[in-house]
Amino acid sequence: MAASLDRAAFFAAARADLFGGSLSQAQVDGIERLIAAFTLYGSGDRRHLAYILATSYHETGRRMMPVREGFAATDAAARAAVAGLYAKGKISQNYALPNARGQSFYGRGDVQLTFEANYRRMGQVLGLDLVAFPDLVLEPATSARVIVEGMLRGISGRGDFSGKALEDYIDGDRCDYVQARRVVNILDKAAQIASYAGDFEHALVVAGMPRNAAVTDAVGKPIPVGPVETKPLAPIPVLPPPAVVAKPNLLKRISDWVDERFGARS
Repeated sequence: MAASLDRAAFFAAARADLFGGSLSQAQVDGIERLIAAFTLYGSGDRRHLAYILATSYHETGRRMMPVREGFAATDAAARAAVAGLYAKGKISQNYALPNARGQSFYGRGDVQLTFEANYRRMGQVLGLDLVAFPDLVLEPATSARVIVEGMLRGISGRGDFSGKALEDYIDGDRCDYVQARRVVNILDKAAQIASYAGDFEHALVVAGMPRNAAVTDAVGKPIPVGPVETKPLAPIPVLPPPAVVAKPNLLKRISDWVDERFGARS
């Protein structure tokens, strides 16, 4: 975005209002990653960024980095967590059951992407085979793209999680942080997350971000705000295993942006 953030002011406000006075380096890195992804791919609306940060804050248990469902440390533990919810009747379907290829589609990421159909849809939008390699959603830069694209109209022109987008609730003079929860999960914990969004917006205001900032790419070239016209998607190729998946300079672009805006850390 055209206006750079006062990093110290932003984190001082966020630390006080949201993190009990203390932030780990991992939390700082996670927040910077989301701001960078929003700068490259977002709408430019400060309130949209605030709500995206609030969603990650809630969905990751304040970690600000992608997690497995139930904050599980392993794939097996995440599958077991979903099976436990199903056994207790808290969910109507065990969506963690593996498909024919052995892949499981429990919640992953900054926002919990679930169900094979949703992994397929998001993969088509981003050009990644998330059905064959769902753990790519745990990769920080990919997870940041998922939450930004999924919550905004973005490339697809719609909200990719629920069909609703943040622009449906936060646009112009309207800012309904409570109803914005429908973008992800009806109104579950809506008031609580709205409060987090207000705190993140306060931190962004203190840091000098205007309500609407020009969106620029990694070298400062303006990017048009709004849905991008796209051609029909070609079939997604089968990618190599995640250890060797090509990530076309996204991590470098985000790293370069963070260094440019906030200064390289020693």
